[in-house]
Amino acid sequence: MFTIATQAILPNVPVKEQRTMDDMEYAGFGVRFGAVIIDTVILLVVMAVSLSLIYGEDYWMGTQVVHGVWDVLLSYVLPVVATIWFWRRFLGTPGKMMLKLRVVDARTGDRMSVGQSIGRYLAYFVSTIPFCLGFIWVAFDSRKQGWHDKLAGTVVVRDKRVQPVQFEQKP
Repeated sequence: MFTIATQAILPNVPVKEQRTMDDMEYAGFGVRFGAVIIDTVILLVVMAVSLSLIYGEDYWMGTQVVHGVWDVLLSYVLPVVATIWFWRRFLGTPGKMMLKLRVVDARTGDRMSVGQSIGRYLAYFVSTIPFCLGFIWVAFDSRKQGWHDKLAGTVVVRDKRVQPVQFEQKP
């Protein structure tokens, strides 16, 4: 892996709760796919409710590709801006945060730069073009990087010390 100061990976967490990079592991395909599902559901709910309130039933029944300015802002601009903002502010989207994942610079383990964030988002298109092979690549790569990660110089990590919840057995 890589070595960094603990403050670089978790800048807003008290020192006693910090994790070192020795505590981190690369996040695999399954957990990352789970994060994408969570993010997609959240985004669809926000967009569907907002667009339904603004345009009404005609939005879903019509044949228009674009219904207006709000449609463009909510359907195209919001996902880009929100994703990059979440990566920069919280080191991951809501789905990644729920699953304790962080997107960081692959070389240093620090927060991604603005350029890396924008590049990573644009590289999503490269990852989707050939049958989403760039995303599936995560399952086979030694550092669990998709093509978008490789192009942007990022990795997705998680705390390997997190233990699953164990419930007591009833007699």
